[in-house]
Parts: sequence; structure tokens; C-alpha cells
Amino acid sequence: MSISDLLGAMMQSGMTSSSNQRLQNAFGGGSGGLLETMGGLLGGQRSGGGLEDVLSSALGGGGGGQGGMLGDVLNQVRQAAGGKQNLALGGLGALAGALLGGGGKSLGGALGGGVMALLGAMAFKALQGSGQGSGQAPLGLIEPQTEADQQALEQHTELVLKAMINAAKADGQIDEEEIQRIVGKLQEAGSDAEDQRYVLAQMQKPLETEKLISAVRGQPELAAQVYAASLMAIEVDTSAERAYLGKLASGLGLTPEVTRRIEEMVGLQPV
Repeated sequence: MSISDLLGAMMQSGMTSSSNQRLQNAFGGGSGGLLETMGGLLGGQRSGGGLEDVLSSALGGGGGGQGGMLGDVLNQVRQAAGGKQNLALGGLGALAGALLGGGGKSLGGALGGGVMALLGAMAFKALQGSGQGSGQAPLGLIEPQTEADQQALEQHTELVLKAMINAAKADGQIDEEEIQRIVGKLQEAGSDAEDQRYVLAQMQKPLETEKLISAVRGQPELAAQVYAASLMAIEVDTSAERAYLGKLASGLGLTPEVTRRIEEMVGLQPV
């Protein structure tokens, strides 16, 4: 499996009871959101075509605000990217299918790509007007154009995966029952023994927050993606988890306004 496959499998494992709902919230799962619109199209309003075609149809030709946060961002980015064909619609379609109940282990890699595209959209939106962002569409939100782009995306995907696992250890080591549940999900997704050993090794390491921050620092879009991914991995219902997120945000150089925007996107209620 690729690192994207592993990220997709980890997301499918549902690292917390809230992971799936937070993904839905960010995707646009509310009334009138993009996910609901796609569900309606898949439910019979449109015949034929795959998930990518349905997502493209759901986005339509309208301007900002279509389909919630994700639709708004994609409509902003598509012109700079040279049209919809250069957006990461394949992965987003796979992610939508999984959230709508149609995902399977065959979607692993595409699902991981969809997660990166969604995190990229969240970062793009959260950094708008903050003075922190570069104004460029994050890797993952548009299709890689060169081999260097592809390699950079793989590096970013691995950092996001490590960030999720690191966050899960914020209030102590991941217990054995949780490890076995996640490994079981990885097996269902088709991961081999080498992939499982990689994930186990990451879960059994002590916290590596400073190492993670050092690898991401100076890259605001990636920093916002890492923070968003961390929210998908924990409930944020303990003081240790809240302290961890505060340390992470500070180390990554994200302002309280940017982190608040990201938390709102996933539906995390302020304490």
C-alpha cells in the first residue's frame, strides 16, 4: 500500500467516535451542503457516471457558497487551477462515497487522496484573510502536475498520518484494545504486514510533537492541514488533549482565529 492508502485506511478505521461526523461536517454534510446535494444526485436525480461525475455535477457552474465550505473553495480554486479537470475530484468523490455509505476497501488510496484534498480545502479557507497563507492552493486540492509535486504530496500525506497518530497519544499511550481495532481495520482495507508494522511502530512511539512541528514549521497551509487532521483523531474531551492542541497550534504558528475557523468546520464546539 502507498502512504495515501494507509491514510485512507486510518480514516476508515474511525480513530474516534466523532471522526466520521467531523469529516461529514467539513465536507458539507449539513442541510443544503455539498454532501447532501451529492446524496440527492446519487439517489436518482442523475443517472450514470461515477462519483467524480456526480461531484462535478453537484458543484455545478455557480459561484462561491455553492455546497458549503468545500464547494465554495473548489469554485474559487478551479479558475486558478485551469478548470475542474485539474481539481482532485476523484479522491473527493471517493471520500463522498465512503461518507454516504458506498465506500469499500478498494477505495483506500483514492480515499486517502480525498482526505488530503479536503484538508487542503479546509486550510485554504481557514487561512483566507489571516495574513498567514500563501494564497496558493495546498497540495492535494489540485492534481500533482510534476513528479516533484507528487513526491511533496506523499511527504505531506505521511506528516498528516503521523500527526493523527501523535494526537491520539496526547492523553497517554494508545491502549492495546484500540491498537488491535485499528490494525483490524487496516487488514480489512487490504494492508500488508509491512504497512501494519509501520503503523504499529508509529503508535508505540512516545509523543513526537516537537519533531512534527519542526517538519511542518514555515509551511502555513500544511500546518493548517496537520491541525485539522489532528482534530479528526481525538475527541478533545480531556484537558491533556486540549493542552496538546494548544501546544501544537502555537508551535505551528497558527493564530487562534485560524484554529477557531478549522474547529468550526469540523463542528467542534468551543469549551
